[in-house]
Amino acid sequence: MAPRVLVSDELSETAVQIFRDRGVEVDFQPKLGKDKEKLAEIIGNYDGLAIRSATKVTEKLIAAAKNLKVVGRAGIGVDNVDIPAASRRGIIVMNTPFGNSITTAEHAIALMFAVARQLPAADSSTQAGKWEKSKFMGVEITGKTLGVIGAGNIGSIVCARAIGLKMHVIAFDPFLSKERAEEMGITKVELDELLAQADFITLHVPLTDKTRNILSAEALAKTKPGVRIVNCARGGLVDEKALADAIRSGHVAGAGFDVFEVEPATDSPLFGLPNVVCTPHLGASTTEAQENVALQVAEQMSDYLVKGAVSNAINMPSITAEEAPILRPFIRLADVLGAFVGQVTESAIKEIEILYDGATAAMNTKALTSAVLAGLIRPQVADVNMVSAPVMIKEKGIILSEVKRDKSGVFDGYIRLTVKTANQTRSVAGTVFSDGKPRFIQIKGINLDADVGSHMVYITNTDVPGMIGFIGTMLGEAKVNIANFQLGREKEGGDAIALLYVDGPVSEEVLARLRENPAIRQVKSLVFNVD
Repeated sequence: MAPRVLVSDELSETAVQIFRDRGVEVDFQPKLGKDKEKLAEIIGNYDGLAIRSATKVTEKLIAAAKNLKVVGRAGIGVDNVDIPAASRRGIIVMNTPFGNSITTAEHAIALMFAVARQLPAADSSTQAGKWEKSKFMGVEITGKTLGVIGAGNIGSIVCARAIGLKMHVIAFDPFLSKERAEEMGITKVELDELLAQADFITLHVPLTDKTRNILSAEALAKTKPGVRIVNCARGGLVDEKALADAIRSGHVAGAGFDVFEVEPATDSPLFGLPNVVCTPHLGASTTEAQENVALQVAEQMSDYLVKGAVSNAINMPSITAEEAPILRPFIRLADVLGAFVGQVTESAIKEIEILYDGATAAMNTKALTSAVLAGLIRPQVADVNMVSAPVMIKEKGIILSEVKRDKSGVFDGYIRLTVKTANQTRSVAGTVFSDGKPRFIQIKGINLDADVGSHMVYITNTDVPGMIGFIGTMLGEAKVNIANFQLGREKEGGDAIALLYVDGPVSEEVLARLRENPAIRQVKSLVFNVD
């Protein structure tokens, strides 16, 4: 059955056709996003929801979306999506960060020009029949220092445009390397240096706990007298009241704002101030950008629903269409390793360590880790997946670490999961052979080679004679057929394990009879999804 997508905001016919061409059934209802009750009534029928800004994906709507797998936002901002609620339900949230990059960067440059030359006020004055030539004295941009806060996708385009305007560009961005800055022809600085040196400041960062009010009253006090500030990124990055005070005092010469703390912005401390240019969140409002993001969201959602490729997800590691088939068997392995530990561990987990050895260390380990965590939690929470599992682990306060290393043994690549509880440390390792099937290669530090089956029995015991016969007899009497029987031991007379691949589930009664043997310490019936 083809996946179904609901389009509840305006998308072009070309974008809608992309869904159809890629085998996705589309229900195009572009006005539905404004009808909350109707949307909640029918959302349970769809695998995907494509939106712009009108549709509000609230916790209530997500609760009604029983089959929803992905929400795609045609645009960069996802303020209208409850991402924590979506993540808890295992719903991927995608945006389209590249489709409107040039448009937004150009708008920032346009506002910078407008503020430098007081263009809106001069236009209003002239059209009112006045000729106030001396009133609107501006400044040149050439030779001035532009401080860019955030030199990522949009910020880097602004940097390139500013260099073309013969500006000196400095940037504050913790993720910008010195080498990358040199390639871009800009200078990387700390925030305080930027504030002290910049004639113009433009912001291009997301709104997070760390960036909220990054231009606070304290920060604005550190700026160069006469600075002009442009914000086309997100409302809340600048303390609007503090900026208004700085403009009134003359410390800040002007500002260009396309985004506000509260939107729609019907009122703001910045309104009515001299040389403040305000626009109604027009950063992405060009014909080209609107079409680009529509096409991009249709392609991304289709690739996920049809191929399993994940692009530009807010709450899940990306998986390209090219790597998806290569990664798929290792994702299955990761899930199996997590599921094994989740089923045999009886006390609360305190720490998780995932080792990627050899070839697996070069793979998309973020995706593999998400799969491990999903398998680990699934015995307690049946509907967990790769999106919701990392959220649950974080909420539980469990310490998570990844380790990568070069090939260290006979296997080209393997994954080892180790968990610590208050009482014990437990580990399991596995790999994928050429047949694409997952295999256990080590449990509790004991080497073995075991197929993974839908139904298995795991036994830990003291290494004593007669265990194979005892276990075989108990299962045989219960009419349980053994497909594969693997053994391993630490040393003669020490810890030993048995892992049995059986044709069907083993009853609790049979497990209880196995536990009666004084040499057996633990018996677990295991279930794996290996289809």
